[in-house]
Amino acid sequence: MRTLIRSTTAYQLFSADARKGECAHTTLILFPDEKYLRLFLTVCAEAFFWDRGERVRSLIGKESFSDCLFFPARDAKFTVDDAAKIIDESLLRPIEGEKKLFVLDAFSNASPLVQNKLLKVLEEPPEGVYFLLGAPSEHAVLPTVLSRAKKLAVAPFSEKEVEEALARTHVGEKGIREAAAACGGIFSDAEALLQGGGEDFALAEKFLAGDGVEALCRGLNEKKVKSFFAAVKLILRDLMFMAAGQEKYCARKTPAMQKLCKEIPLGALVSAIGFASETEREIKFNAIPAQAALSLSVRIREETQRWQKLS
Repeated sequence: MRTLIRSTTAYQLFSADARKGECAHTTLILFPDEKYLRLFLTVCAEAFFWDRGERVRSLIGKESFSDCLFFPARDAKFTVDDAAKIIDESLLRPIEGEKKLFVLDAFSNASPLVQNKLLKVLEEPPEGVYFLLGAPSEHAVLPTVLSRAKKLAVAPFSEKEVEEALARTHVGEKGIREAAAACGGIFSDAEALLQGGGEDFALAEKFLAGDGVEALCRGLNEKKVKSFFAAVKLILRDLMFMAAGQEKYCARKTPAMQKLCKEIPLGALVSAIGFASETEREIKFNAIPAQAALSLSVRIREETQRWQKLS
């Protein structure tokens, strides 16, 4: 993952600024892979202290370097107390050099109260104090914070980049190509799709075939649903390629998919992809995953029957 991070334009720009001593006092990294956001910030923090040697880089990796402070604690919520500590710590001189870096992870999860409390120090930090903020997107970051930060947005990785990274980190595992194609450029989503030997893809095939749909949907939970829908959309996409005689572009080709291709008309496949995306959005707005997935199955079945009658 570090190799992927260092390949991004955002990292390279931040690293170049660090080497020239031209980092903005407040930088906001927008990285859509929330699981690896903290690691992205860590790698950037190592670049910030590029001239301090391996000992400092090692300490930063352990979040124990005295002049590089991480907030909130790992897996903790960003609190008003954290904001107060940041303000107090910013007034203290660096211990080992002339610079102090505050790394603020998942800043979009901080409440408006917390963000407002930090506004002044983000805009006018004490001499030698820098802030590195991270968020998966900017929509939950206050406009007043956005206006005070230099934004560096990271685009989703390409399918090829994810596939190559998975090949390095998951040597010999099956389903790497399918996971890279289905993940939407989010590396942690690709890893989730690889779990259980690509179980999500097999479940997606059963779902589209109508095999044990009710039991399958009951097994979906908040943790599982994202990778499952990514698998469903990849299967639908590849079925479209197969139906159009373009199998060479398929990431996945199985006997079950050959059967589905004969049963689901191309028009129904096109509609089904739209239905799946709509269902994902509904779940993001608190629809119950099991009910939403069951409703999707019904819609796809009805659309298939409609197109079969038209054929």
